[in-house]
Amino acid sequence: MSKERETFFVQWLESIKSDASHLFLLGDLFDFWFEYKTVVPKGFIRVLGKLAELKDRGIGIHFFIGNHDLWMRDYFETELQIPVYRTPKAFNINGKSFLIGHGDGLGPGDNGYKLMNRVFKNPFSQWLFRWLHPDIGMRLGNYFSVENRLISGEDDVKFLGEDKELLILFCKETEQQQHFDYYIFGHRHLPLEISIVENSKYINTGDWIKYFTIAVFDGNDLTLKYLKRKG
Repeated sequence: MSKERETFFVQWLESIKSDASHLFLLGDLFDFWFEYKTVVPKGFIRVLGKLAELKDRGIGIHFFIGNHDLWMRDYFETELQIPVYRTPKAFNINGKSFLIGHGDGLGPGDNGYKLMNRVFKNPFSQWLFRWLHPDIGMRLGNYFSVENRLISGEDDVKFLGEDKELLILFCKETEQQQHFDYYIFGHRHLPLEISIVENSKYINTGDWIKYFTIAVFDGNDLTLKYLKRKG
C-alpha cells in the first residue's frame, strides 16, 4: 500500500466512523503479510491505528484474508479484536442475507491456482518460510507479491463474460442450494454488479489501485460507489 493510498484509506475510515455499524475488509489490504511468532510486518501503523479506533468506538470490523495476506495468524484477533475469516461467511443484516468473502479459489476450474493456494496454506510450508530471517522473508514475499500483481494485472481488469467469470459461476451454483440476497467478494480488481437471479445480486468491490470502489449497504439496498480523491 503506497503512502498516498494509505492516507486516502485512513481519511475514508475517518469519514465513516460516525455512521458505520459494520466494516468488512475483503482481503489484500496489504501487498504481503506474514506473521512470525513475535514479529509482524513493519509499516501500516496509520491503518492499524485507525482500525483500532473504529473498533473501540463499537464498529463491528470483519477481515477476510486474501491471496496476498493469506499468512495472517492471530495478530488482528489478539491486538485489535478483529475476527479474521479464511472462507466466505454468511451474515444476516437488517433482514437481508449476505455471503461475503475474498473470492480467490472459488468456482469451477483454475486447478493450477487452487493447487498452489493449498501449498501456500499448508502449515508445513508456513513453518519452512518462518525459518527465514524476517528481513529476508519479508523482502522475498513483497517481491513475489508485486511480481504476481504485475503479471496478472491485465487479466484482473478485463470482464470475461458471465459464463467465464468464476465468481459469477460460484454464485449461481450456490444460489441453487441456498438463497442469498447479496454475494460480495473482492479478489477481482474490477468493480462488478451482476444479477444472479431475481432478488439476488453479486457485487465485486474492485480495488483501491485504480477504481477506489466500495460497497455500501444503507439498511435496505446495497450499492457500489466510487470514491473521489482530492486532486
